Amino acid sequence: MKNRRHSKRFFLAAVACAAATCMTAGTASAQAQAPGAYPNKPIRFVVGFSAGNSIDSVARIIAQHITNKTGQAVVVDNRTGANGMLAAAEVARAQPDGYTILISNSSTITVNPSLYKKMTYDVKKDFAPVSLMVSVPFILTVNPQNDPIGQAPNLKAMLDLAKAKPGAYSYGSAGVGNLTQLSYELLNGMSGAKMTHVAYRGTAPAQVAVLAKEVDSTFDNPSSVPKIKAGQLRALAVTSAQRWHELPDVPTIAEAGFPGFDISFWVGALAPAQTPPAVVKTLSDLIETAVQDPEVKAKLMQQGNIRMLNPQKFATQIDSETAQYAEIIRKANITLD
Repeated sequence: MKNRRHSKRFFLAAVACAAATCMTAGTASAQAQAPGAYPNKPIRFVVGFSAGNSIDSVARIIAQHITNKTGQAVVVDNRTGANGMLAAAEVARAQPDGYTILISNSSTITVNPSLYKKMTYDVKKDFAPVSLMVSVPFILTVNPQNDPIGQAPNLKAMLDLAKAKPGAYSYGSAGVGNLTQLSYELLNGMSGAKMTHVAYRGTAPAQVAVLAKEVDSTFDNPSSVPKIKAGQLRALAVTSAQRWHELPDVPTIAEAGFPGFDISFWVGALAPAQTPPAVVKTLSDLIETAVQDPEVKAKLMQQGNIRMLNPQKFATQIDSETAQYAEIIRKANITLD
C-alpha cells in the first residue's frame, strides 16, 4: 500500500514537472515568435544613389552588420534619380513598420526642401529619423601648378587673393545647389571674398577641372586624398568641425580663421513617419552596435567620420542644417525650379 502511494506521488510529480517544462518551453517559443518582435522578417534599405558610392557603401556595411546580429536579411535596393528624391518619396509612402528604411545623404533631407518648389515628400511630416551614421568632410583643394592661388600657403592667403580681385578667381562645384556650392557660398559670405561659381556634374569632373586649371579650386571629397598625397593637389582646409583622419595636418576652416564653419556630407537612416517609437529605437540601437565590432568600425572609418546619433539628436541635426542651408541658398539666390 505504501509503495502504491509512493508511486502515485512520484507519477503526479513527474506530470507536474513535465507540464511546467512544456509551459516554459511554450513561453520561450512564444516570445521568440511574438508578432511584435523586431525584426522578424527581412528589412529593405532603399538607397537613392547608385551602387559603389559612399552612401551605398555605408548602407551595405550596416546591412551586413544587422544581418549578422539578428539573423534577418537586410537587402539594399538602389532607387536612383532626382538627387535621392525618388527613393525618399517611395519610403515616405511605405508601411510604417520598420521594414522599409531610407538610407540617405544630407542633401536629400536638408537641402532639397529649399531648392525645389515641387517636392514629393515632406521631411518633417513623412519621416522619423533613426540614426546618423557617418559624416564626411569636403576638402578645399587647389592645383599647386596653377599660380597664383596654387602657391597660396594657406586658406587665408588664398582668400586674400580672391578679395583683391573680386570675381577673377573661380571655384568648381558638383552642381547647382550641391553642398559643395553651398560650402563655398558660406565661405564667400564669411570671408568677404567673391569667387565665380562653375557647376559640374559631380565632384569628379570638378576635380578634373582643377587639375586642368579650368577653375582655381573646389571642395572635393575624400577620394581626392591619393592625389593630395601624390602632390597633384594641395589641400588648404576641410569643412568639418574636426580634422579628417586621413589628412591630420590639414586644418579645418574653423581653425583657419572662420569659427563656426561646419559643413559635412552625412549618411543617415530614416523610417516612414508613424513607425512605432520602439521599432525606431531598436533599429537605432542595432545600428549603433556597429562601432562595437572592430572590423565593421574599420570599414565605416574608410567611408567617413563615424558619428552615431540617436533619433532625437539626429532630428535636431536635421532641423539645424535645414535652417542653415535655407539661409545660404536665400542669400546666394540659388534656384532650380
